[in-house]
Amino acid sequence: MILQFIFQHLSLRQQLNFVNSKGVSLGSRTKNGRRMHIYMVQNLFVEVVYRNDNEAQGAEKVHVVRGLKSLNNYLEQEFRTTF
Repeated sequence: MILQFIFQHLSLRQQLNFVNSKGVSLGSRTKNGRRMHIYMVQNLFVEVVYRNDNEAQGAEKVHVVRGLKSLNNYLEQEFRTTF
């Protein structure tokens, strides 16, 4: 809980640096032609959308989900919206 609070108060660049240094990449998915990468940092799951789908250009958007159950619910909801 404290990690999520601190993480959400970092700048987008700091969040990305933190995820790259402390996180574990779980994979990626595609939605509406955009590639989204999912990372795990302790009990936080961070979904990152990079500018022009190019990691070298930095993050465009970061979405944080706390806990595995919340991640599953989030991904199921996202899956349902695609149909």
